[in-house]
Amino acid sequence: MKVAVLFSGGKDSTMALYNALESGEEVEYLLSMRSVNDESYMFHVPNIHLTDMLAEALEIPIIIANTNGVKEEELEDLKREFQKLKDLGVEGIYTGALYSQYQKSRIEKLGEEVGLEIVSPYWHVDELQYMKEIVELGFRVIISGVFAEGLDESWLGREIDDKAIEQIVELNKKYYVDIAFEGGEAETLVLDGPIFKKSIKILDAKKEWNVDNGVYIIESAMLEDKQII
Repeated sequence: MKVAVLFSGGKDSTMALYNALESGEEVEYLLSMRSVNDESYMFHVPNIHLTDMLAEALEIPIIIANTNGVKEEELEDLKREFQKLKDLGVEGIYTGALYSQYQKSRIEKLGEEVGLEIVSPYWHVDELQYMKEIVELGFRVIISGVFAEGLDESWLGREIDDKAIEQIVELNKKYYVDIAFEGGEAETLVLDGPIFKKSIKILDAKKEWNVDNGVYIIESAMLEDKQII
């Protein structure tokens, strides 16, 4: 099937892409929705400006669309892009939805209206095993935003590894932080992985902290050739 992936550069959309490729789908495009509203209900915001560089690193064409990120109205923006993809011959859309019924149900409704199959390969996955799989596969994922009690400024820019996962499990026990951040507790950015042809090297970044939440903003980055082991 010819598919596109709804892509933010975060761990879940990247894993959806990984699954599509592993399943033998023809991934024609990545679709990146760039919201001007930090409070978007549908779309990932921190470092969304890097998706074109990530697409280059993945060697997959990307379609970038802007949205004002207004609740419900942003769905019309997404529907417009779905129709464009349909017109380009795309048959299905892969998403990184894990447990958010809000997002999944709305995307599926749009897919039905346009005539696109919606695939969410990790829907209701075991979140701890999922996080471990991301690390085991060799994806390099950093935390680009934190928005929950227990996740302090020290987590910004931190790479998710086995130790980080262990600490997230403890935070889950104490503060009920979702292990895969599906409750919006944190946002992530993928810098490298087995499907990447090049990796992302961060050149300059800053932390912006506001009382109890913050973001890690990458101000400049470059593509780097991967080391052959």
